[in-house]
This record gives sequence, structure tokens and C-alpha cells, in this order.
Amino acid sequence: MIKMSSVTIHTMVNRRNYELSVSPNQTLLRFLREELGLTGTKCGCEIGECGACTVLIDGEAVNSCLVLLPQIDGKEILTVEGLALNGTLHPLQKSFMDNDAVHCGFCTPGMLMSAKALLDKNSNPDENEIRTAISGNLCRCTGYVQIVDAIKEAVK
Repeated sequence: MIKMSSVTIHTMVNRRNYELSVSPNQTLLRFLREELGLTGTKCGCEIGECGACTVLIDGEAVNSCLVLLPQIDGKEILTVEGLALNGTLHPLQKSFMDNDAVHCGFCTPGMLMSAKALLDKNSNPDENEIRTAISGNLCRCTGYVQIVDAIKEAVK
């Protein structure tokens, strides 16, 4: 068995700075869940197909299962746990609840993060833009109508 050396990275996760010695072959998904206890980022397919593990890296929606820790050096990470501020839900979170866009809830964190990335870039997207933004996030429960409605309402 070959032992991997560790690398030091500097990153910010949910507005908190970290200096870490990490394994270069560990994924961001595993790090968030197992090291930081941020289990809102879901582990789905682990091959970048389902979007359950979507987080924002410097404002871009990415599948954390495909990101190795050295790639986040100097970057800012936002997970679903970082959306709410001072106990107040983010407007997207509130809108998802108000529009019954959360069924089993497994896809919800990834959907929220993809929607946030969209709204940060385009404060008034049309339905096609919303559907395109969440096209990398699979939902088995809702048929997407309530999710799209929730994102539309959060824009208001």
C-alpha cells in the first residue's frame, strides 16, 4: 500500500477560515461530511451525475464528489448549512418550504445550491434558465414543478 503524503491548504468554508493538512486524494464531499460534519451535502452517486453533493466554490455550483482537496486551496466554499444567517433561513430555503418543494429532501441541498448560484448571477431568471441551472440535480419525487415554482418565488 502506498501512503500518500499530506498537503497544506487554506480555505474558507461557510465563512470560516481553515488551514488544513489533508490527503491529496480525498474528495471535498468526504471532507465536508466526515471531517467537518457538514452532512447537508449529500452523498449520492459519487460520479458527478446526480447533483446531491452540489456546493458553491467561489460562487460556482460544483459536484463536491469530483473535487479533490488540493483544488480548494485559496477558495471559498459554501454548503447548504451556510445559507442561513444568524438563524434566519435564506429566501430560497423559505420558498422551498412554502412551495412544498421538499419531499424526501435528499436532492434539496443540491437544488438549493444550484439555485443560489443561478440567482447570484441572474436575479431575474426565466423558467428555462431555472430549469437549465438545476438540470444537473436529479429529483425522484417532485417532477421539478414545485422546485421551479419555489425558485421563481424566491426571486420576488
